[in-house]
Amino acid sequence: MHAHRAGERVEYRVTWLEMTGRPRFGWPKLPVGREAVLLRAETPPRWYFLALYDAVGRDHAWTDMHAAPAAKLDDWLADPDVALFTLMGQGWPQGFFLLDWREAGLCDLTYFGLVPEAVGRGLGSWLLQCAILTGWGREAVTKMTVNTCTLDHPRALIRYQRYGFVPVRTEVHSRVLTRDHVFHQPLL
Repeated sequence: MHAHRAGERVEYRVTWLEMTGRPRFGWPKLPVGREAVLLRAETPPRWYFLALYDAVGRDHAWTDMHAAPAAKLDDWLADPDVALFTLMGQGWPQGFFLLDWREAGLCDLTYFGLVPEAVGRGLGSWLLQCAILTGWGREAVTKMTVNTCTLDHPRALIRYQRYGFVPVRTEVHSRVLTRDHVFHQPLL
C-alpha cells in the first residue's frame, strides 16, 4: 500500500482499451444469494451523478468531474446518447456505469465501479458484463472503449481485459491530490 497526502503531486499510468467485436458471452445471472436491480436514470440531475461518482471514486482520487462547468455537465447527462445505470441492492446504490454513444459507431464506457461496501460480493463481474452488453446493444456500435489508471482499483485493468478489452496505449499523467489517499498498487 502506498500512502499519499493531500496537496501531493502524484504520477500515475492511464491505459486506454478497446473492444472491436461484440462479446460472445450472454447476459449474466446475478451471483447466488444476491438480489439487485439495474436502473437507467432518465435525465439524471447533476447531484445524483456526482453522488455516485464520489461514492465509487472517493478512494481512487476521482475529482475531475467536480471541476466541470455545471451547464456542461447538465447538458452531457441530458444527452439521449449518454446513459447512466445504477446498480441498486438492499435499498441503496451499490455501483454504476455510464455509457456514451455520442461518437458514431463508438460506445465509451466512461465510468464504471462499485461502492467500497459492495466490493467482494461478486457483483463487479456481473455489472461489467451488463455494461458491455448494454453498450453493444445499439446496432451501429463497431467499437467499445474504456480507460483505467493505476489510481483505480488494482483489479480494474485485468478485469477489463478478462471481458475482451485490449490495451491500445498508455500515458503517464499527474495530479495534485485533494485529500489523503492510500493506493493499493504502485502508481507507475
